[in-house]
Amino acid sequence: MITLSIVIVNYNVCGFLEQCLLSVGEAVKAIPHEIFVVDNASTDDSPQYIPARFPQVKYIYNTENVGFARANNQAIELSTGRYVLLLNPDTVVGETVLSEACRFLDKHPDAGALGVKMLDGDGRFLPESKRGFPSPWVSFCKIFGLAGLFPRSPRFGRYHLRYLDENEVNRVDVLSGAFMLLRRDTLDRCGLLDEQFFMYGEDIDLSYRMTLTRQANYYLPLRIIHYKGESTKTESLRYVRIFYQAMAIFLHKHYPHYSFMARFFIRAAIGLRATMAALRRFLFPRRRHVSDETAGEWCVYSREPAAVERILRSRGLTPALVTADRDAVASLLARASGVRQVVFDHAMLSYGEIIACMEAWSAPGRVRFHIYSPESGKIVSPHTLFS
Repeated sequence: MITLSIVIVNYNVCGFLEQCLLSVGEAVKAIPHEIFVVDNASTDDSPQYIPARFPQVKYIYNTENVGFARANNQAIELSTGRYVLLLNPDTVVGETVLSEACRFLDKHPDAGALGVKMLDGDGRFLPESKRGFPSPWVSFCKIFGLAGLFPRSPRFGRYHLRYLDENEVNRVDVLSGAFMLLRRDTLDRCGLLDEQFFMYGEDIDLSYRMTLTRQANYYLPLRIIHYKGESTKTESLRYVRIFYQAMAIFLHKHYPHYSFMARFFIRAAIGLRATMAALRRFLFPRRRHVSDETAGEWCVYSREPAAVERILRSRGLTPALVTADRDAVASLLARASGVRQVVFDHAMLSYGEIIACMEAWSAPGRVRFHIYSPESGKIVSPHTLFS
């Protein structure tokens, strides 16, 4: 009997997807499972490369980008597991995360679904790991900045629930679709993802409908990495439109008496955020060069770094430090030295250990982390792929 069905929707992120599947493979060794990859008409090497690397995975190929919700539903309808995990392709999971998450659902029958502690590619906590429902009041606070001004206020800061400890188990309203572990019977009662949400908002809607089944959504401080691409930057006008339109759909669906007010506020928010984004780009232009991704000295944390060094040297990069001493790396970063790039070798550390180091050594805006997987022969980081 299948315990866990894992559903991953891919769109042009071949390098991330490969690393994700490698980490998932380590995490499901003791779990009866099945893995689905739904490809939304990728134009990169994903449709050719990934199946050859992972023949045990079940693939669904769409001829057009049908959106996140529809693609997930395609696989869910074919899956048979007692639990269903929706997982983004730009994630890395530790070796014990999936077994601990399934064990939590086994022991807590009141739990309909759960999410985990997500860190970005620089090791920083992602606040969307736990959220409140965007009710009219919560949406107002989010749209007009009260949530940002008072992030830890239970009254104004309910959108990201920052007043709840990120390192403790908590019941929450909304789980992220980047990692959402669901009971099959809960899905059977509340239904699949609503396909009118093309991108963003479908996880909020599903979380809301799950609570109507009288089961709880839980947040667990189990760490994973969730890389976030440029298309999700909050200064992007496209992001602003899609994000707030998804919020409008949710409010119209679940708070119909507020629909006129919601539409007014959403339009006002889109106009305000678009104007702010345009002004920011005009007043503070940022020019990203290739060198920005490789700036500073490099440190390779590995016992056998020959393959890593060969890849770096092929890009004209020479590591300033190569070491297998964890304390040496930690001390170097603590001294605010010239090291700005750290490569972790999966031949030396498990994915779980790498994630723990990234969180411990995180220095916002100063250090960038990379993961080398001998199985792929690639170095992966938030914006760069070396091979």
